[in-house]
Amino acid sequence: MSSSTPQRLRVVPSRFSVGYAPQAVFPEDDEWIALVRAPEGLTVVREAWGNDPGRRWVGLYGGDDPRDLGAPGALAAITGPLAGAGIPVFVASTYHADLVLVPEEDVTAAVAALERAGHPVDLSDLTPRP
Repeated sequence: MSSSTPQRLRVVPSRFSVGYAPQAVFPEDDEWIALVRAPEGLTVVREAWGNDPGRRWVGLYGGDDPRDLGAPGALAAITGPLAGAGIPVFVASTYHADLVLVPEEDVTAAVAALERAGHPVDLSDLTPRP
């Protein structure tokens, strides 16, 4: 897969929150989706619940069509159109694909930008959240 190869994406049914803990150790619960430890602290991606404060993110994932880890440009092919549309992203990469998070309020514009770039997006799991 190169940057010119369309990637089939789907909306993940959960909504997510992204948090930061500067002095944190491994979370005591197992409610996290992704953890990234850096010298300045721990970033935690969790499933967001109805009354969670802060920004909620919608996940776009291409794991049904796994990528070749050696193929250059796969993530750039997704984030480029989103950047061009002025949509912020947070990415958690897996072995098979990238979970690209976009702000919930920008999901319609994100899907439009990705589809204009040739990436079909399955919206069957996109349901309104409280």
